[in-house]
Amino acid sequence: MSLITNSVAAASIFLILAGTASIKAAPQGFVEGHLKIVVIRAVEPDNGPQPAPETYAQYPLIVLSQDEKKEVARLTADKSGNYRVALPPGAYILAVQERPSEERAAERIQANPQPFTVVSNETVRVDMTIFIGPAKGQASAYSG
Repeated sequence: MSLITNSVAAASIFLILAGTASIKAAPQGFVEGHLKIVVIRAVEPDNGPQPAPETYAQYPLIVLSQDEKKEVARLTADKSGNYRVALPPGAYILAVQERPSEERAAERIQANPQPFTVVSNETVRVDMTIFIGPAKGQASAYSG
């Protein structure tokens, strides 16, 4: 009798593990987009400065679970401001990584978190715009 019980238990465990593996094997999807950095100054010249390619690396993006409690991925835009990452199907939020307090004191960064959903074998486009300006009480970086 115990041999039959053990066989049934082993078969049940195998089926549970096989089912879990097939769920995890769902094809991934992709999120891609463009990071735009807008520098806010007191007075803007007609041809405002464009961010240098290395600037994008200073503003890493994070992908959070829908409830914003778990970091799923971290990405950095390339020298043109573009990014792409593979993710399992699901609902996520794209946000700018929080900066250390000493950096936040020097400049104010504003970016709205972007919710998105990834579907297997599909690409979703999510663009992110970051507005950067002097911290409250700071003088403008542009004098003209």
